[in-house]
Amino acid sequence: MTVATDRRMTLDQYLNYDDGTDTRYELEDGFLIDMSGENPLNPCIAIFVLGYLLQEMGVPLMLLAIGHQIEVRSSYATARQPDLIIHTVDSRTAILSGEKVLRLGSPSPLLVVEVASSTLTNSKSRKRDYEYKPREYAERGIAEMWIIDPDRSWVQVGTLTNGVYQFEIFAGNETIVSPNFPELNLTAAQIMEAA
Repeated sequence: MTVATDRRMTLDQYLNYDDGTDTRYELEDGFLIDMSGENPLNPCIAIFVLGYLLQEMGVPLMLLAIGHQIEVRSSYATARQPDLIIHTVDSRTAILSGEKVLRLGSPSPLLVVEVASSTLTNSKSRKRDYEYKPREYAERGIAEMWIIDPDRSWVQVGTLTNGVYQFEIFAGNETIVSPNFPELNLTAAQIMEAA
């Protein structure tokens, strides 16, 4: 993942930016970050988790989203695009009201899933996935965050407690424990095998 331009943008400039390609960008502190360097397994993992939540957990399709963006607090404009979002009815209504991003002050989604990339070899990616995003999503008041890391073959589930995430790691055949989905019967190994 690289900085795509050295020119800072406002959130509105970012939302209207089109370079004529299908490249996926996030806006971090006003700079475009090219997300095309992600592992090609990442979308497969996100789709597998989406399908599981839909079919096995009965999460309504209307609350599941890939590609929605969330504005987060930063010294300059920042918008994140989690790999998967599980909306509340209110956050879904807010983002579908004509905005291209779930703005600050809008209701927060129930859960965000980030599939980490190159965390063993890329320190910037590791910081983004394990430091910046958890802090930003916690400040937004998102109740739960998952970090799925194919390089480490684990799933970290963060529960928002006193404004910060308390993470628990699940690996191998351990059943993932989710406060929002207590009936979950899914393991990290199943997610990694699906990819």
